[in-house]
Amino acid sequence: MTFYLPDLLVPDTALSVAGLTAYIQALLEQDSQLQQIWVTGEVSSANRYRSGLFFTLQDPDAKAAISCVVWSSQLGKVVTLPTPGEQIIILGRIHLHPQRGHYQLIVWQALPAGEGLRALRYRQLRHRLEAEGLFDPQRKRSLPSHPQTVAVITSPRAAAWGDIQRTLKRRYPGLKVLFSPTLVQGDQAPVSIVNAIERVERDGRAEVLILSRGGGATEDMACFNDERVVRAIANCAIPVIAGIGHQRDESLADLAADVYAHTPTAAAEQAVPQLADLYTQHQKRAMALQEAANHQFGRVEEELRQLRDRLRRLPLERQLQREVGNLAWLRQELIKGALRQSQQATHHCQTLQQKLANLDPQSVLHRGYAIVRQGDGTITRSTTGLHLGQELSITLGQGQLKVQVTEILPAKPNASESSTVL
Repeated sequence: MTFYLPDLLVPDTALSVAGLTAYIQALLEQDSQLQQIWVTGEVSSANRYRSGLFFTLQDPDAKAAISCVVWSSQLGKVVTLPTPGEQIIILGRIHLHPQRGHYQLIVWQALPAGEGLRALRYRQLRHRLEAEGLFDPQRKRSLPSHPQTVAVITSPRAAAWGDIQRTLKRRYPGLKVLFSPTLVQGDQAPVSIVNAIERVERDGRAEVLILSRGGGATEDMACFNDERVVRAIANCAIPVIAGIGHQRDESLADLAADVYAHTPTAAAEQAVPQLADLYTQHQKRAMALQEAANHQFGRVEEELRQLRDRLRRLPLERQLQREVGNLAWLRQELIKGALRQSQQATHHCQTLQQKLANLDPQSVLHRGYAIVRQGDGTITRSTTGLHLGQELSITLGQGQLKVQVTEILPAKPNASESSTVL
């Protein structure tokens, strides 16, 4: 195949990537103004390693940032260690990494330059919303003890979504999970989060809402300090659990939520009880009911014994007259007490039976689910290992089917069989 480039002058030689990088490196590192330069900005994130302290210096208003490093040998000489949220002035030189093709500031000195702009805005907004009462503990609502439907708001690509699904399924099988996807980073994230909350409210099925993200740098968490997001959480008609996934600083979303946890997994644990704990509570209640009944019967038997002793000490005619009245009264009281306890026990048993029925696998099948088994009886949970033409048996709510695999479709990523996307 021949390419014709009539209007383009093709050079005899072209620079290699290494050659171009070396040329740019020489321009930057040999520039006298860049060999020793003072730069001011706000520290957005900082990570300490054995080799040194790596951090990002940014200008929030100009939407600009530069990577910086203070080598370990220089850390003891700097006046101020870079801390996220602080405004500092640094002295250093420009250095370019040929292998990665990006430049950074090698820092020799760091001086304090007042409070960071982001930290100042955070504090001002927090004080204003706090004065309005948005963080008042009296506004916090209690979570439902046994929710049947939980909504989750996070990014579909976030690891937090998978952690929450696994935790809910392990702790409370049969739970209905509604997923309202959103952005959790960037300039569009606040509007996206507000819209996701409104979708859950309009749907009306969720009894509790989990807002989650798997942590990140300080600048990545800015959307959870946005006033629009905070007000949407505070005004949400559904109890909100915040599982943002960071432990260093409280976000305003944490303060506005009804409950907040340090990780997405902890947020899911707050949303639903442990099924094993419910079973233990049921056993304790049954034992307490049995003990109460035994105590009541024992008390009645003791009263009857005392009455017999009194009868033996009274004249027969007076005994009969008095005890006929006493027995009639005791009979009525015993019937009333037994009937009342029987009604209470019946109501409690019906409540427990309903809860157990909701968790019965056969009940799940009657709601439209099915169990797929291979020829050896193994339950099939994934298409992995299946092949065309293989015979499978399907157990439904009523009856069974024998089917043959005619097509194997790829699995949808980050999707749960019990999850519904709003």
